[in-house]
Amino acid sequence: MDSNSQSANTTDTYSHRLADFVGTAIALLTLTLPLFVIAHYSSNDVAPNNQQSLTYQLHKRSE
Repeated sequence: MDSNSQSANTTDTYSHRLADFVGTAIALLTLTLPLFVIAHYSSNDVAPNNQQSLTYQLHKRSE
């Protein structure tokens, strides 16, 4: 080996750390974001009978 050549380990270590950090951030987002979205869009006051009542007014014809 040539003693003057630089080792590639320093840049490898940095890129591995960056890849580990990015991978961890993506994993955490993938696991937690759906939970937050479900919690945000779910409603606590869901009525068992969730139908809208329609009222029709019938007019009586005078003959």
